[in-house]
Amino acid sequence: MADWLALLDQPSCDRLAALRSGAEAGLVEAQVRYGEALLAGHGCDADSVEALRWFILASHADHPAAINMVGRCHENGWGVAQDLAIAARCFARAAAAGYNWGMYNYAGALGRGAGIAQDEAAALRWFRRAADLGHVKSIGILGALAEEGRLVPRDFAEADRCYRIAADGGDFRSQFHLARRLAQSGAHDQAARWLERAWSGAHDAYRAKMREELAGDPEPMVRRLVGLLPAD
Repeated sequence: MADWLALLDQPSCDRLAALRSGAEAGLVEAQVRYGEALLAGHGCDADSVEALRWFILASHADHPAAINMVGRCHENGWGVAQDLAIAARCFARAAAAGYNWGMYNYAGALGRGAGIAQDEAAALRWFRRAADLGHVKSIGILGALAEEGRLVPRDFAEADRCYRIAADGGDFRSQFHLARRLAQSGAHDQAARWLERAWSGAHDAYRAKMREELAGDPEPMVRRLVGLLPAD
């Protein structure tokens, strides 16, 4: 397996063809990666139905990332009718297997009551477990909870610490929140740099949210950041 994976890093390698070949040969890791390529349309036309087929096949081998992706497909209706209950069960299974993304997604389902009974205390435990494994989005969530004082005591220092770790790890949401917090403290130049990184990595829906939150912030120093955003 290690030798096969190393081939994917060779400049001359046709990655999609190699992934498909490995997947068809029964290599579970290749099945997951080929499914991801099909889902995203990397090197091919996107095909969520076929992607799900490969995720399901790999999940039969108890591959936690595949199980998690079966959950994501059911959560979002990718290649299948949306079914939040199936999604939650998949996330729970992936989380129990120790997969950090499974923990994060299961925590989200628990926190929202999406396909499962809402249990915010359990959600917090799973976010913490994922964060302990270095999952940056979970660390960012813990930062937001600490800033809001929701489920945990309000602790701005802890919020800033979490935002910094997650921002350094590439989480655009935490980069935005760090920029906002830095602006509140008067560190405008640092805030501007983090805001630029957040904008670069964010999708369109979150960019709209960033603009809205900055414009409505009670702190004038934070509202000034709106002027740094690209025009619509």
